[in-house]
Amino acid sequence: MNELVYRHEYKHTINLLDYHSLRQRVRAVLRTDSNAGADGCYHIRSLYFDNDDDKALREKIVGLPNREKFRIRLYNIDDAFIRLEKKSKVNGLCNKQSAKLTREQTQRILAGDVSWMAESDESLIVEFYSKLRFQRLKPRTIVDYRREAYIFPYGNVRVTFDSDIRTGLYSTGLFDNDIPTLSVGEPGVLLLEVKYDNFLPDLLRDLIQTNTRHTGTFSKYAACRIYG
Repeated sequence: MNELVYRHEYKHTINLLDYHSLRQRVRAVLRTDSNAGADGCYHIRSLYFDNDDDKALREKIVGLPNREKFRIRLYNIDDAFIRLEKKSKVNGLCNKQSAKLTREQTQRILAGDVSWMAESDESLIVEFYSKLRFQRLKPRTIVDYRREAYIFPYGNVRVTFDSDIRTGLYSTGLFDNDIPTLSVGEPGVLLLEVKYDNFLPDLLRDLIQTNTRHTGTFSKYAACRIYG
């Protein structure tokens, strides 16, 4: 079994002026994520799971140092690349595990047909099956947003700008391009995320400084759950 790698992750809310200034500096030093389109961006849709007691949501709001949440994620609404992901936080450090799902497998999960998962060769799928059964996890909300991502190899640094964050309200239609969505957060505010392994190079630490950004615990999932 591969050893879990935990990373530092910091989130900052920024305004449009910050974004344009930071983007210009970041593009001069970091390379664009190879998965991005011609405009340097890609679309992310995540379907988050929680139980009737809102375990994942409550743990986030309270700020427990050790917590986890599960989601199924699509990129650019492409059903050829579907991932089950488990996002964990342990004493302030973050880890993400993932396993590939087919569209058929995903649709079976959403329909409540999960018995096959217990026999999967993917340990994460087996774990998710146990959480679906014993923690009574179920689909809760769709989270949509546009991501602009940049990579720096030293320190395995990833800098992303997330914008147009939207909630699917009560919809869990992961493959439905026509579901109604509602914008969340303040107009003109983006989310800057900085992730790295053991160290953040001084060059990048200085590069991403602004006078107005605020380090915080902004959660796209929590923001989208305001509406239900």
